Amino acid sequence: MVMNYGMRLQMNIRIILGSLLLLMSFSLFAGDPELDRELRLAAIVDDVEAIEKLLAKGADVNSANKYGKTALMMAAENGNLAATSALLSHGADVNRKTVADCTALTLAAENDEPEVTALLIERGADLSARTRAGATALLLAARYGIDDMVEQLLFRGADPNDRDKEGRTPLMLAAAHGHAKTVDLLLKHGAKVNLADKKGKTALMYAVESGGNMDLVKALVDAGEDVNARSRDGATPLIWAAGSGNAQAVGYLLQQGADINAQDNDGTTALLEAVDVREPEVVKELISRGADLGIRNKDGKTVKDIARGFRDQHCIQLLEGASH
Repeated sequence: MVMNYGMRLQMNIRIILGSLLLLMSFSLFAGDPELDRELRLAAIVDDVEAIEKLLAKGADVNSANKYGKTALMMAAENGNLAATSALLSHGADVNRKTVADCTALTLAAENDEPEVTALLIERGADLSARTRAGATALLLAARYGIDDMVEQLLFRGADPNDRDKEGRTPLMLAAAHGHAKTVDLLLKHGAKVNLADKKGKTALMYAVESGGNMDLVKALVDAGEDVNARSRDGATPLIWAAGSGNAQAVGYLLQQGADINAQDNDGTTALLEAVDVREPEVVKELISRGADLGIRNKDGKTVKDIARGFRDQHCIQLLEGASH
């Protein structure tokens, strides 16, 4: 009995000592916060030699700062291809997320780093991963007009009709920011032109509102977008164009069959909108095309009432001249 007790005691001591040594080794060689911090700094400056040394010393390749950013994410967003490759070869998690749900891929996309995105995709990055705002890599690339990245992501199978939390598609985001080539790429890869976001806005509405590239507007119409579509407030692309002072788009939409006297939910026509935002060039264009000056909005006001209320002499003269 005594001998058995002694043997058990000796065994327990060995187990305790072994556990202590194991804990000491972890504290000395793994999970060292300072080593992990240095690893992330090395990733930022693309110092592959330092990365290799720090990992050999026990730095955690997937350690993150308080925002959830890992060394791989920092390398990716800075376009550091060598560091990105080195970290991936050491097992960095390509789909790890920050506290804002960003991944290395979405960070690379947002910062216009197509070579890094190509590598990340090759190593298994999730094309459908979303940030907290609902943005995927394709949505971000389309928003910033990064055409080579858009093409790359579409070729790899990204959804051209994906949506963010507001219901906006890559086509809408590209159109809103005037990226004509990006719009062409998306259309060639199956982007649907008549989709609407949560506010009912289509890509064409975004395009004319931005007041930008007319080639972009024409591409959307040529692809079949409805020039008389309505957003949730009842506004047509023509009303959106008028409200943005886009006289060129107003003229083109009318040529394409836009209803010049269409009214939104408040009874506002394109002409009422143009007078309300004091855009005389648009007012002139609409008058020359035969817009009805007598239509009243829900408040019972005509274009002349609105112009007089603003004491807008330029618009008043245009409207008076059209009455004679």
